[in-house]
Amino acid sequence: MGSDHAPVPEVAGAIAAAREYGVNILLVGIESRLQQALGAYKPADRQNIRVVPASEVITMEDKALRAVRTKRDSSVHVCARLVKSGEASGLVSAGNTGAVMATSKLMLGSLAGVQRPALATVVPTAGGRGAILIDVGANVDCRAEHLEQFAIMGEIYCRLVLGNNRQDAVPGPRVGLLSIGEEEIKGNELTLEAFGLLKQLPFNFVGNVEGRDIYRGEVDVVVCDGFVGNVALKISEGLVETVRGLLRELLGSSLSSRVGYLLSRRAFAEFKKRLDYSEYGGAPLLGVRGTVIICHGRSNAKAIKNAIRVAAESVTHNINLEIETQIGRIHPLQPQPAAQS
Repeated sequence: MGSDHAPVPEVAGAIAAAREYGVNILLVGIESRLQQALGAYKPADRQNIRVVPASEVITMEDKALRAVRTKRDSSVHVCARLVKSGEASGLVSAGNTGAVMATSKLMLGSLAGVQRPALATVVPTAGGRGAILIDVGANVDCRAEHLEQFAIMGEIYCRLVLGNNRQDAVPGPRVGLLSIGEEEIKGNELTLEAFGLLKQLPFNFVGNVEGRDIYRGEVDVVVCDGFVGNVALKISEGLVETVRGLLRELLGSSLSSRVGYLLSRRAFAEFKKRLDYSEYGGAPLLGVRGTVIICHGRSNAKAIKNAIRVAAESVTHNINLEIETQIGRIHPLQPQPAAQS
């Protein structure tokens, strides 16, 4: 209910996902508005969709933590309760990102051994494979062991859901640590300590990578703290919008430019597709006890459909069990001392 044009794209995306992927969907929100949006579709299109009422909405203008505490019957709260009870396998939202993260952490809790859930996103790369950037905003202040866990979770998600599984000397997705230089000695205290932890992990760690390397396609998972990751993501979004605007301006500036565009339409269409966030669905909040996919507030029906696909694939591949298993192998949980009578 909280996206820019809710609930129209959510309903359209749910209809498409139910039809294409065969999943059952619970649409959670203001019942009258959801039923009105569903009324535009034939009964056959709505057969795998059920409406679950929620009386409140957390908007983009709400302060996340305050809204989470006060709006207990919001659509996000109801979604989280459905996941916690097992009635739903995953939660997909294009609403207030902070509220979705806070509600998920509070109501679902973390997986065994996970210290900090992290928000990952898929960014376009040369070659079209896409790469995972983790964390992009869930944790502003981090310790080295948090980045170590982000790397583990990002590698698992990239390998199982994106299918990026290179056959290098060490097989699997190539994992890099975002820093200010490729050399091991470059970086701040956090990245220097994290480098030592990551190079001991049993996967394909390639060392430090710089900001310009994120989009080259030579690395599949880029690890950073949430402050740096969020800044990198917002700069990237701004750059994409600027490039698109410049192209539109330049292509319409003269007759020769317009002719050149007509001759290159296929290439420009592919360029637009590569940069289209809706192709990648949403950003998974990895490390919580449940599947949570957070979409952009401007998500269209295609983005919602793909986010539902990503959620379903995460459940099918049992991402959470794999995360608990891998983290447990690297850092076995210490048995709790028995309570004394």
